[in-house]
Amino acid sequence: MSRNLPMLGRHLAAENDHDLAGTLATLHPDCEFYDHATQQTWTGHAGAEAHYRQHWQAFDVTVERAAGQISFWQGDDVYVAQAVWRGTHIGEFLGIAPSGRQIEQPFTVFVHFRDGLMVAEEFFYDLASLMQQIGGPGIAALDALPFRNAA
Repeated sequence: MSRNLPMLGRHLAAENDHDLAGTLATLHPDCEFYDHATQQTWTGHAGAEAHYRQHWQAFDVTVERAAGQISFWQGDDVYVAQAVWRGTHIGEFLGIAPSGRQIEQPFTVFVHFRDGLMVAEEFFYDLASLMQQIGGPGIAALDALPFRNAA
């Protein structure tokens, strides 16, 4: 078991409770967050606060592991996991007014550690699927794909 697993558990509990102080306590002062779907990057504790506030104000979500999703350690300095955001669209997101719709958004995250704290998170998810779930504009060409599973 990695020495960082208990700290990661504390982070996830604080994040799911929308406990900003508890979440920030698990982050290195030089932390960085990369949302590859929206191409946003946040740095430091002030950036982390902006990242979490953006998502917590838009979605009342929890991070969970869905059936069949996996995780593994690759050394002591990185954790890679598949998980899912589950919740409700409660506030504006990317210009889309709150719809009250439920979301179930799978994602992959790379968590990096330094000095016993999280120093970086990289998120990979399907933004088109998320937009469709909250009632945002879709990508017309996707609807014509014969083997597409709609979100």
